[in-house]
Amino acid sequence: MKNETFAIIRDTDPVAVRLRGGVVAIGNFDGVHRGHQAVLSRVIDMARQRDAPALALTFEPHPRTFFRPETPVFRLTPADVKAELLAAVGLNGVVEVGFDKALAAMTAEEFVVKLLVDRLGATAAVVGYDFHFGKGRAGSPDVLRALGNEYGFDVEIVSPAGEADTVWSASGARQALDEGRVEDAARILGYRWFVLGEVVHGEKRGRDLGFPTANIRLAPETGLMHGVYAVRMRVGDTVYAGAANYGRRPQFDNGAPLLEVHVLDASPDLYGRTVQVEFVAFIRPELRFDSVDALVERMHLDVSETRDRLARAADHDASGDTLPLSGHAG
Repeated sequence: MKNETFAIIRDTDPVAVRLRGGVVAIGNFDGVHRGHQAVLSRVIDMARQRDAPALALTFEPHPRTFFRPETPVFRLTPADVKAELLAAVGLNGVVEVGFDKALAAMTAEEFVVKLLVDRLGATAAVVGYDFHFGKGRAGSPDVLRALGNEYGFDVEIVSPAGEADTVWSASGARQALDEGRVEDAARILGYRWFVLGEVVHGEKRGRDLGFPTANIRLAPETGLMHGVYAVRMRVGDTVYAGAANYGRRPQFDNGAPLLEVHVLDASPDLYGRTVQVEFVAFIRPELRFDSVDALVERMHLDVSETRDRLARAADHDASGDTLPLSGHAG
């Protein structure tokens, strides 16, 4: 169900009266993974107890990209997707703070006074155990608690969340995707990782080979392992099964990375449409074959395995053991 009352508040936007005095989660929230969801769940519970709004305060661009623009961070969820997921978990709004030189130069106390106290009138703040803020990352969770005592708002620090020996984290999800482990990434995120993009014209080699594709250019910093994946592609209210290759096409041009989705059992006209591609399973790494015929033979096997992996995923979802955010955005 879409959260119709969800508000996105940016730097120059006024804060509506209904959103002041709330419980505020603070963090980057890239991926809105299960560790983040533990923080956000606590925020929502506290807000309900207080009859107050539940908000997330986050930063754009990602601070790591601000400090090292030559090596921008691989964003699991760009700002618009992140906002969709924050709405899906039940928050009342997100405050997107522009991360710039002025913010980077703020002391921890200035950060608290200007953003939490003056701008939002927060009655409580919730952060993860490893959250740091302010100039030089001098503000720790304990510093935030001390400032909360001084300025009259409660602070709660959420312990690490995970399973077995895995802590749910954005870096863990990025590493899993870098290694093609999309199912492990889904376990960390709480939903299958997906991308949004516009379908563009390609070289039409796939059509010539009998496997026409919808082509989507992802951000250059995308850290997904090059290879073949079983995917689902959502276009409006329609979901298509697909076999996708993400990579440089070493058989042909070894060019810039491109996501190419072969839709199974349908031939929709998708040029210019914005689509959501959800990664279900890894099939194999991207390879160069001895001949184009050998490539085509392997593509037939890839499609067969893709059908099998998608059918298994559908059975898993039908069992009721589904991922909580899957399908909310897009």
